[in-house]
Amino acid sequence: MRIDLHTHSTASDGTDTPAELVRNAAAAGLDVVALTDHDGVGGHAEAIAALPEGLTLVTGAELSCRRNGPNGFSVHMLAYLFDPLEPELARERELVRDDRVPRARAMVVRLNELGVPVTWERVAEIAGDGAVGRPHVATAMVELGVVDSVSDAFTSEWLGGHGRAFVEKHELDPYEAIRLVKAAGGVTVLAHPLALQRGNCVSESAIAELASAGLDGVEVDHMDHDAATRARLRGLAAELGLLTTGSSDYHGSRKTCRLGEFTTDPEIYGEITRRATGAFPVPGAGG
Repeated sequence: MRIDLHTHSTASDGTDTPAELVRNAAAAGLDVVALTDHDGVGGHAEAIAALPEGLTLVTGAELSCRRNGPNGFSVHMLAYLFDPLEPELARERELVRDDRVPRARAMVVRLNELGVPVTWERVAEIAGDGAVGRPHVATAMVELGVVDSVSDAFTSEWLGGHGRAFVEKHELDPYEAIRLVKAAGGVTVLAHPLALQRGNCVSESAIAELASAGLDGVEVDHMDHDAATRARLRGLAAELGLLTTGSSDYHGSRKTCRLGEFTTDPEIYGEITRRATGAFPVPGAGG
């Protein structure tokens, strides 16, 4: 089985519609794909309706999280197979999404102050019906020739964590995110926790504390982790009893990663589905 547990559609900041994403996943030879748009589940219904026969969909989301304080850190939490109607988690996801527009507008203002003529109208046009975020601002910068790629905008020079045009947004406390996802019957996995170039590297001690709080796993095999980092994370996960996943973090044409570039072991996938009680994987029926 080929299993990719981290992808994005136009419901957040990808360039494939949910229907296109599942069709492309099947064409890429995947057996299982997770749709994990940022802080929302708006693409799930379309993906399910278009799901090709032979492909299974795992519903999920990538939650924006931040731990405040002197030892604070920012993380993205992959949440799988939770009940999307559970009110407490739904309310928190809504708060995060509601903060996306003012945050993106503020980044446009900062870029203008730095001499970059990005307009809010163009950023909103690029985002379309998706949850507006930094990749949409970065795409506008690419169009203007300010940077060569979306990834090049995610640096301290521009939109990276604490970068010159970076603006904070409302985010869940990661410990609270674990509690909420588990209460909604879901499973939690830290996304790309040692992606240094993203500026959100999580310390091993913080990962250990999150494991003690009920974290289920860590995303090890990811394009932003080199071989040494993957080996380090795999060893840490073994010490802490955490599951290890692999995935593409696919965003369509917005990033260079390909569907199925990294995959998750079928036994790990089986354990994720066994732990989940809020929702279940959806087998394709030839949509």
